[in-house]
Amino acid sequence: MATKSKSAYVCNDCGADYRKWQGQCGECSAWNTLSEVRLGPAARSGKILRPGFAGAVDGAVKTLAEIALDEIPRISTGTGELDLVLGGGLVPGSAILVGGEPGAGKSTLLLQTLCKLAENNTALYVTGEESPQQVAMRARRLDLPADKLEIMAETSVETVCAIAEQKRPKILVVDSIQVMHMEEVASAPGSVSQVRESAAMLVRFAKQSGTVLILVGHVTKDGSLAGPKVLEHMIDCSLMLEGSSDNHFRTLRSHKNRFGAVNELGVFAMTDKGLREVPNPSAIFLQRAEEISSGSVVMIIWEGTRPLLVELQALVDDSHLGNPRRVTVGLDQNRLSMLLAVLHRHGGISVGDQDVFVNVVGGVKVLETSADLALILAVISSFRDKTLPQDLVVFGEVGLAGEIRPVANGQERLREAAKHGFTRAIVPAGNVPKQPIKGMQVIGVRKVTEALDAASC
Repeated sequence: MATKSKSAYVCNDCGADYRKWQGQCGECSAWNTLSEVRLGPAARSGKILRPGFAGAVDGAVKTLAEIALDEIPRISTGTGELDLVLGGGLVPGSAILVGGEPGAGKSTLLLQTLCKLAENNTALYVTGEESPQQVAMRARRLDLPADKLEIMAETSVETVCAIAEQKRPKILVVDSIQVMHMEEVASAPGSVSQVRESAAMLVRFAKQSGTVLILVGHVTKDGSLAGPKVLEHMIDCSLMLEGSSDNHFRTLRSHKNRFGAVNELGVFAMTDKGLREVPNPSAIFLQRAEEISSGSVVMIIWEGTRPLLVELQALVDDSHLGNPRRVTVGLDQNRLSMLLAVLHRHGGISVGDQDVFVNVVGGVKVLETSADLALILAVISSFRDKTLPQDLVVFGEVGLAGEIRPVANGQERLREAAKHGFTRAIVPAGNVPKQPIKGMQVIGVRKVTEALDAASC
């Protein structure tokens, strides 16, 4: 008698399982996202053994005091920016997910890193999208040492784990997780169940063997990682490589890191010899024109554990449409609309009949609210066609009542600005240092109107 095949209904957005089909997912409230997945024949016994991916091989109960706290040595990648984003290097037994747009440079970055690491550590590069000849041609084009790195073209997870069990590499790279599959899961590669089960088996092997696992993931049209959301809970570190084809700079940002700071930012430059790190990103983003035009101001944002000086540009022009445009590149568009309303209500300046365009130079995405004050000053500068001083830096959060709120790490931001030759700063009154900074005039403001007067706008 044939065993009945087991099936489940899995949400394509969040990865939640259900025994029966339903129109709406109960976890993420999405409609029509459940799809049937056949999981193979059901187990004959009533007990289903499904080991976890935490690396524990026994179920012994211990107290926290009984657990050894020996410091696990990190493995340096040889690239300062990558070590910074990872929190100091690779941790043995960790699982890292690297995502990005097609052509961003994910495979190039990992191939460069593995060729450096293979000189002192055993490394295995598993490719499921490219042939070994293609990878070898890329390594030759980039002038990378290729005599130590081992490579394998395989898409079966069972085979990869079996080979890795024999080779015992310290670093294992799988490119990519969307093309890997398991025989016991009866669905196509890239589906929700295949990605989840394949990643779980690879992470389980990495935890139990102390291998550094690096997974490559693709992104969807909206820029999020493809596959189930549960993949982000399995891994220890999630990195996103961002950058467009018309810009030779790439930014590597950490969205999750169990061994370091979250939202850390690393900057790379794409050259004919691969990705090169940029140790001083502020110098790159501050390549301003000799003749400063209106609507340009330098702001200080905080990325991870370090300050970053970035130029902000705004353009305000007469609108020929009934509904004026609000366009932002690198900023939240809703944040711009809110600040324009604050400027009208508490600053007495209306740009309701004007098109407003805002751009962050260098392709940096600003996620924090410390850019509010710089955005308002840039908009007013362009609206009145008055240039702001070239040696001026601005940061501060703007509230809905028109108040200027202090931000975190104000002292470090000002020191970074003084290091780059800036002599004036408009900051919230709560961020004014008690000890004056040599060579810098710091102006503290509490209201939007005070900021406009201080900037002579």
